[in-house]
Amino acid sequence: MVVQAIIEIVKHYAQGEITNFIKVWTLVFASLSYCFFLSKTLPTGFPRLLAISPAIILNLILPLTLHTMHLGGSSAFFLAWLANFKLIMLAFGHGPLSDPSISLPKFAAFACLPIKSNSDFPSRGLKSIWNYLAKALLICLFLKLYDYTDLVHPKLTWLLYFLHIYCGLEIILAVAGGIAGALIGVELEPQFDEPYLSSSLHDFWGRRWNIMVSKILRPTVYKPVLDFSAPITGRRWAHFPAILASFFVSGLMHELIFYYLGRRRPSGELTAFFVLHGVCLGAEVAVKKAVKGRWGVPRVLAGPLTMGFVLATSFWLFFPEFLRCNAIEKAFGEYAAVEAFLRDVTYALASKSIHNTTNTIV
Repeated sequence: MVVQAIIEIVKHYAQGEITNFIKVWTLVFASLSYCFFLSKTLPTGFPRLLAISPAIILNLILPLTLHTMHLGGSSAFFLAWLANFKLIMLAFGHGPLSDPSISLPKFAAFACLPIKSNSDFPSRGLKSIWNYLAKALLICLFLKLYDYTDLVHPKLTWLLYFLHIYCGLEIILAVAGGIAGALIGVELEPQFDEPYLSSSLHDFWGRRWNIMVSKILRPTVYKPVLDFSAPITGRRWAHFPAILASFFVSGLMHELIFYYLGRRRPSGELTAFFVLHGVCLGAEVAVKKAVKGRWGVPRVLAGPLTMGFVLATSFWLFFPEFLRCNAIEKAFGEYAAVEAFLRDVTYALASKSIHNTTNTIV
């Protein structure tokens, strides 16, 4: 039977990873169900946080059972970062999970996915299918260009990595959005808004790059630090420690995600990268407040300067850690496995078709 042949092919290439992936997300749904029903009975505050903490710890452990870039890396981001921060907000009665009218399936989806909290159907929605197809074709082009990286400067290869990460994240979120829409009728919010068009660091980090992270850090880190700092520094300058704390936490979370990817001890470079950007963003905000709109860098210059700074600091502090966790090698191995899987499935289907045609003729 051709179906049996395809099942054997899937078993051969999955090598337990897909099985582990299913187990992980089954446990995640069970733990989120526990949090859902617990939030209906236990009052907000530290008692609820203590009761929810086993689910938070489980979300930190489960990604360790996955070893691929695409399944493991995306699961680590959704669980260790998005879900855990939203569960912390739930403990204190904040965030999208605190909506008393939310159903269990939507509770689980809102916990792990970047879905707007104020509407089941975000106004912008995901981008067009052609946008994602274009990015998929770009990834195929990048994979081909990697064969010639020995002929170009290493920094150009790192630029390809930057574009590869950007396109890959957009496609992964689009796939997750399609699944969420098919199962429970919700849509994901786009997480990138053409970041290469950024005109400032505030524009890049706050409005264009990984938008959900900004929305998660604002209520969990930025606002508490802002409220704590305001009586000490005054409201005018309280933004600086709040910005710095947000970027510091982002750096720590990136260290954690990269640990899941490479199982290597954190070097601190990722934290340094985000702290540096936090300091520069704080300085940018301070300068803008000081000049009060009387002077500014023309957008035609601000855009290249912003992206030049992001890329230069990425080459210095971000990409070396990215390369040390062997992310590219793992991704290539997974692409090769998918290609071989599709080739074998196509061969199995073609063999069955030829067999049926031969029987018909005979």
